[in-house]
Amino acid sequence: MSDQGGRAAREREAARWFDDEAGPVVRPYAMTRGRTRTAAEGRLDLIAQVIAESRAAETTEDRTLSPEHVEIVERCRDAPLSVAELAAELDLPVGVLRVLIGDLLDAGLVRVSRPVPPAELPDEQVLREVIDGLRAL
Repeated sequence: MSDQGGRAAREREAARWFDDEAGPVVRPYAMTRGRTRTAAEGRLDLIAQVIAESRAAETTEDRTLSPEHVEIVERCRDAPLSVAELAAELDLPVGVLRVLIGDLLDAGLVRVSRPVPPAELPDEQVLREVIDGLRAL
């Protein structure tokens, strides 16, 4: 009888985690086929902008791409989105998103643009002096 009680408890525990309302559950490593890194990892920080290439228009018919790949391309088609924005909108871990974006980079469907670091921007005082000099002309 204790075996049946243990079995019933395990079934209740399983039912708690696997119910019809939960919907399909896909583990992140399944989306990336177990990969955790991409060759473009250094270019894919959280503020990197992902932009769909013009040839990416036919991605919805491409059967080699996962639904997540297609969704990334479609979201970046109208306007560039940062890696952080994509992760939030798609509800995916950043590591998974980086691998998926790396796949799209390799396929030539997206490109990545990194914003200019603040240290490389011109000094505000120098810009003001240039404007003042132009006005003096």
